[in-house]
Amino acid sequence: MTLAIDGWFAIDEAGTQLIGTVCADCGTACFPPQHGLCRNPHCEGERLEETRLPRRGRVWSYTNACYAPPEPYVAAEPYIPIVLAAVELDGAGLVVLGQVRDLTVDELEIGMELELTHGPLADGPLVWMWGRPS
Repeated sequence: MTLAIDGWFAIDEAGTQLIGTVCADCGTACFPPQHGLCRNPHCEGERLEETRLPRRGRVWSYTNACYAPPEPYVAAEPYIPIVLAAVELDGAGLVVLGQVRDLTVDELEIGMELELTHGPLADGPLVWMWGRPS
C-alpha cells in the first residue's frame, strides 16, 4: 500500500484517519501536521503533539473539477471530473479539503455529514477522501 503523502494520514483497522498536531499550550489543532511554533497567533507554544483527527465532519463547501489539472499532476486518460469538498471536522475547528468518493456534486449539500475514507489517485497511490458515513 503506497500513500500519496507520508505522515498526513493513516489507514489501519480503525479506518482512514488524518494525522494532525495539537499545541500542548493552547490546544490549537493543525492539519497537515506542523513542527515548530503554534499556528495560533496569540500563542507562543512550541510543543506540538501528533494526534489523530476526527473522522467525521460537515460539508463546509464543495465543487467539481471539470478540467484536467496541469502537470505534474497525473490525470486519468480520458480525464474524469472529480468532486471536492471542504469538510469541517467535528470538534476540531479545522476545515480539510479532499476528493469525494461515490457522490456527485448534485448529491452534496452544505452541512451534510461525511466520513473519512480513502481511494487511489489516477497514478495509483492512496489518498484520503470523503464519503458517506458508514
